[in-house]
Amino acid sequence: MNDNTGQTAPAAVAPFDTAKLDRLMEEAGIDVIVATSKHNTQYLMGGYKFIFFAAMDAIGHSRYLPMVIYEKGTPDHSAYVGNRMEGAEHQNNPFWTPAVHTATWGTQDAAGLAVEHLRKIGKTGGRIGIEPAFLPSDARDLLASRLDGARFVDATHALERLRAVKTADELAKLRRASELITDSMLATIAATRVGSMKMEIIERLRREETNRSLHFDYCLLTLGSSHNRAGSPQAWAEGEILSIDSGGNLHGYIGDLCRMGVLGEPDAELEDLLAEVESIQQAAFSRVRAGAAGIEMIVAAEAELKASPSAAFTDFFCHGMGLISHEAPFLMTNHPVAYDGIDADKPLEAGMVISVETTMLHPKRGFIKLEDTLAITHGGYEMFGERGRSWNRGGV
Repeated sequence: MNDNTGQTAPAAVAPFDTAKLDRLMEEAGIDVIVATSKHNTQYLMGGYKFIFFAAMDAIGHSRYLPMVIYEKGTPDHSAYVGNRMEGAEHQNNPFWTPAVHTATWGTQDAAGLAVEHLRKIGKTGGRIGIEPAFLPSDARDLLASRLDGARFVDATHALERLRAVKTADELAKLRRASELITDSMLATIAATRVGSMKMEIIERLRREETNRSLHFDYCLLTLGSSHNRAGSPQAWAEGEILSIDSGGNLHGYIGDLCRMGVLGEPDAELEDLLAEVESIQQAAFSRVRAGAAGIEMIVAAEAELKASPSAAFTDFFCHGMGLISHEAPFLMTNHPVAYDGIDADKPLEAGMVISVETTMLHPKRGFIKLEDTLAITHGGYEMFGERGRSWNRGGV
């Protein structure tokens, strides 16, 4: 078959819960979804992501814009719209969607092919679910001009709910990503010595993660008494602390943790300060289980924080994570990322994954933080990448 023609292939089983998506679309008043974000197109395509545009989108005068089209209740009407080069990907590992349109170079030709497919399945005048934050204006304008009578509906929430509970395969990827991030951070701390500059430490972490087959996303690093986590020529000195907060991903799934280091032996005050952070984390963990509302964890952690000697300069935060670093469940409002904590009063579900973090900005000793990743289970939780949660010695 010539993929560029958009010919149809035999129907295949969708790699996600179509009944759940159908229900979410019904609740949102959506007839057909046109997904355009990298994370949701990857999810709807069963993990597929085109490597050529993994690190950048721009090409020529436009940008890469993959699309997955899904009609409520009719998986056989699904389509994938992609770049011309993706025809070879489909030949080697056929996509599940019955229709495949690998014929685009930019946003408007992608939108044009989406219109053609919607006409073919008789949905040009329906309620079209889009992702407003991930649909370029020229593509949206073209869709609006050619879909006479269509009404655009925000599908962001429905797609977030679809991804909220992870499959066993997704949990395995998140677990592995967290383990590899932890291994990379501990190896970096151990190899870092007196005089190592922040930029050198960040570069070492990048290499450690890349050598473990992770995609390096970022490193937020502090040394000594500073609270500044940006790269700089600042050098690590004997007796100082280090905080290393890194995000990397494995096949798109995020690992995001923070661990502490010290150059030498931690004194009694440092041991006590990290113990305060740990006590807040443990208070949160004690309320984590399927069926418990997220607010229970927050209330427990904040009560422990309030009783802490360092409460005036310590903060607690938790958020959902998966293919992106802040996703459902949304547990805290504008703290610090701008969204509403719409899931705080709802029960946590087995298979959800959350990040739990406590940050102390000590005025003299510096930035002291633990960030942990928990997968919700029926009996409580499973922690991913749990090693190195005490003081880790540098220069060993």
